[in-house]
Amino acid sequence: MRGETGSGTSARRGMTIGALGVALLLGVTGTGLAVPPPPPNPSDSEINSSKADANAKAGDVGRLTNQLAQAESKLSQLNDEVELKMEEANKARVDAETAQDEAAQADREARSARTESDAAQATIDKARADLDKFAAASFQQGSTIGSVSAYLTVNSPKELLGRAQMLDAVGGSRLNALDTMKRAQTEKSNKDATARKKLEIAQERKRAAAAAKHEADNAQSAAQHAQDTQATQTGLLEADKTNVEKQLFEAQQKVSGLQGQRQRYEDWKAQKAREDEERARQAALAASRPSPSQGGGDRPSSGRPVQSAPAGSSVEAVVQRALSQLGLPYAWGGGNGSGPTRGIRDGGTADRYGDYMKIGFDCSGLMIYSFAGVRSLPHYSGYQYNAGRKVPLSQMRRGDMLFWGGSARGIHHVAMYLGNGQMVEAPQSGLRVRISPVRYGGIMPYATRLIG
Repeated sequence: MRGETGSGTSARRGMTIGALGVALLLGVTGTGLAVPPPPPNPSDSEINSSKADANAKAGDVGRLTNQLAQAESKLSQLNDEVELKMEEANKARVDAETAQDEAAQADREARSARTESDAAQATIDKARADLDKFAAASFQQGSTIGSVSAYLTVNSPKELLGRAQMLDAVGGSRLNALDTMKRAQTEKSNKDATARKKLEIAQERKRAAAAAKHEADNAQSAAQHAQDTQATQTGLLEADKTNVEKQLFEAQQKVSGLQGQRQRYEDWKAQKAREDEERARQAALAASRPSPSQGGGDRPSSGRPVQSAPAGSSVEAVVQRALSQLGLPYAWGGGNGSGPTRGIRDGGTADRYGDYMKIGFDCSGLMIYSFAGVRSLPHYSGYQYNAGRKVPLSQMRRGDMLFWGGSARGIHHVAMYLGNGQMVEAPQSGLRVRISPVRYGGIMPYATRLIG
């Protein structure tokens, strides 16, 4: 089909003509060369089984990859949690050290306050003893002037007055000193009480800080344990994933090996078909060449097949003209109103199949030849789709053209309907003109009718 390099691509396997195949094609004679024995051809069940195993391994890898991603995410979260707990433990440690320092300072202040209070108490006790002694001697008369003996030794009223003033001053001073000592004792007692209170508070903070530190250390230890456990699980998952990935690689290698064997077998089969085709072509050329007695021994062969059918405008004439070409090779770009022609290069798949060295038809070329007695068709299935009247597939009949593609602009194949669910077609590179059941996958919803 000219302009239809995608014809039958869903069913076509890529194939490279090796040096041996080229030599066979270029050097084959009427008798041909022997094709090597066929290589191993693994069964479809073997290939499908290996593919299923590889797909299962790929699913396992995907599942483990997802689990590993979740495990790594959880491990990252646990790492953050450990860092947080470590910082909280550091805070608790600092708070405990600060509380320890505060408790030590409060203890020192309390001891200093107790020392001062003890010294003050000793001084007060001595002063009280002195005052008690003085009071016993000086105030046993109920007066602050002192005892009578303090006045018996005076020689004059002036001296008596002076001694009375002195005793009064001494008594007042002692009493003032006593008041001062008592106030000092009270102040020291207050300081001692304050120091004890500070010590109690400091000790409470110390205990609370120690408890917080213990709790923070335990939390840090628990977080670290969780992190270690998760790291172990993550490591196991990574090991499992690596192991399954290895199994997947081996399964894929097995699939590739079986597919390679199948490809080599297909290459061998295609090589053999090419040799058979070349023999048939040589035989056809020899049969169509005039004998020397007819005077045409040197005239070039037209390359047309021995069998043919006359062009006509009836449905049966069109059908018989298509059926007359059964067995002719597919050649991309091949075929016209007169018969099969040499294929053309496409720079891709058709070239790999050697279509440019074959004489035959592509799908639209076979339609051109079949309908030559009705009308001239363009060598492109997309244009042929619009060359006649559209009829629903439910109404298709013998001689209608069937098309495949996603849309009118995306048509890639055409065949002729024969009736009873059968069609005639030039299928794809590597195959021959054949009768086959109608394929409904990807078929266009309308058939094209040129007759009737």
